[in-house]
Amino acid sequence: MNNKISSYEIWFITGSQTLYGDETLKKVAQNAAQIVGYLNEKVLPVQVILKPTAKSTEEIFGLCREANYDENCIGIITWMHTFSPAKMWISGLKNLQVSMLHLHTQFNQDIPFEKIDMDFMNLNQSAHGDREFAHILTRMKIHRKIVVGHYQSESVTSKIQDWMRLCVGKDAIQNLKVARFGDNMRYVSVTEGDKVAAEMQFGFSVNTYGVGDLVAYINSVSEQSTQDLVHLYEKSYSLAKDLQANGQKRNSLIEAARIEIGMRSFLNAYECNAYTNTFEDLHGLSQLPGIASQRLMADGYGFGAEGDWKTSALLYVMKKMAFGLSGGNSFMEDYTYHFEAGGEMVLGSHMLEICPSIANENIQCEVHPLGIGGKADPVRLVFNAKEGPAINVSLVDLGHRFRLIIHKVAGLKVEKQFPLLPTARALWKPLPNMEIGLEAWLLSGGAHHTVYSQNLSAEMMEGFGEMLGLETIVIDENTDIQSLKQTLKINEMYHR
Repeated sequence: MNNKISSYEIWFITGSQTLYGDETLKKVAQNAAQIVGYLNEKVLPVQVILKPTAKSTEEIFGLCREANYDENCIGIITWMHTFSPAKMWISGLKNLQVSMLHLHTQFNQDIPFEKIDMDFMNLNQSAHGDREFAHILTRMKIHRKIVVGHYQSESVTSKIQDWMRLCVGKDAIQNLKVARFGDNMRYVSVTEGDKVAAEMQFGFSVNTYGVGDLVAYINSVSEQSTQDLVHLYEKSYSLAKDLQANGQKRNSLIEAARIEIGMRSFLNAYECNAYTNTFEDLHGLSQLPGIASQRLMADGYGFGAEGDWKTSALLYVMKKMAFGLSGGNSFMEDYTYHFEAGGEMVLGSHMLEICPSIANENIQCEVHPLGIGGKADPVRLVFNAKEGPAINVSLVDLGHRFRLIIHKVAGLKVEKQFPLLPTARALWKPLPNMEIGLEAWLLSGGAHHTVYSQNLSAEMMEGFGEMLGLETIVIDENTDIQSLKQTLKINEMYHR
C-alpha cells in the first residue's frame, strides 16, 4: 500500500528577509531542506514540498496565491528560521485559503554554549522570529495549528501527521457529492438539516436521486458480474447454510450482489462518494441494501441510514483522514442500554448497515427477516466490533449553526452471545461514566446516528471542527455537567 495519501502536498514555507545577506540565506534554505527531508523520511501521510525561502511581501503573496490554486496543495507549514518582519506577510495571509500549521521549532536542538557567537545568533532566530509571525496571525484572527518543539521529536512529528490528516479531511469535505436515494425518514428531526447552509460552510453538495434511477442500474448488471461477486462473498465470509450453493435463500445472495454492483455503478457514474437511503422508499428494490452498504463503507464510501446525509458525509471524511491506520470507522446507532450497576454499557448496532472495518473477527454472511419496510429478507454481514478506545462523532444542525459533538468511549470486548440478534454490533462504556456521558450527549443535542471511530482521536476531531469553524463539543473523562451547561450557554450567545 502507498504510504502517502493520493497526490496531496503540504508546502513548507520558511520565512526570512534579505537583511541577512546571501550566505545566511543559503544556510536558511539548506536547513529548511534538511527539515523537510526528515519529515518525509518519517513516512508522513502527505508529501511535504519545500518552497523557496519567503523574503519579501511579493514573494509571500505569490506563494500564498499559488497554494490556493494548486489542486494538490491542501495546507502549508510555516517556520521563521530567522526574523521575518510580519508586515511582509499581511497581503499574502489576507488571501490565503488553505490551512496552516505554524511550526515553532529551530534547526539546532541545543544551545552550543561554548561555541555560540553572533553569526549563530543571526541564523537561528526562531525563538523571536516565530513570535513576530504569530502576532500578526493573532491580530488578523487567522486560524492555525501551532506545534512547538524540536522537529525531530516524536511529539512534533506525531502532531504534524495528525494535522495533515485534518487537511485531507477538509479537502475531502469540500469536494464531496452525497447522493440521497429517496428522502428523509418521515417525521424524523435530527437527520434533517439545511443542505444549502452545509454546502456554504463545508463545500459538499447533497442531491436526491430517484430510487427508480438506481433500479435501472441494478437491472442492467450482467449475470457474469453477479456470479463473480457471489464467488467473492464465498471467499471472504462464512456463508450461512441457506446462502450456500443450492441453499433455500441462495437467490437472496444473488440479488444482494446485483444490488451492490448497481449501486457502485451509479455512485461512480455520478461521482458520489457518499449516499443515503431509507426503508420507507425502496420502490423497485427487492430488499433493503445490507451487505452492499456494508461493503461500500468498507471500501471508503460514506453512508447514512434513513436519509441522514450529515452522518454519511462525516463518515466519508473520517475514512479519508484515517487512511493507513489500523482499526475502522463505521456508521453507528445507539440502540439500547445496559444499566447493571458497575457494568453499564451501550449496545451500538443498526438493522443492517455497520461497516466491517470495525470487526473483530469471524464475519458471518446471513439472511434474516428485517421486520420493517415490507421487503424481502435482506443479506447482511454479522460480527462483533473490536475492543479498544473509540469515539462517537455527531454533526447536528441547530438551525443557525452546525455543531460537532465528539464523545470518547471505551470499546468493550463482546463476550455475550446474541443468538436472536442477527446484526453487527459494538459494546462500549461512555466516558467519564454512563450517567454523565449520556446526559452530556443529550444536553448537546447529539444525534442517535454517529460515526464510530477506532482510529481517530477526540483531539484530532476537535481540531477538525476548529479548522472548519465549527462549534465543537468534546465529552471525555474530564466532562463536568455544570461546566458543560456553562459552555453551551456561552456558545449560544457567541453564535447568536
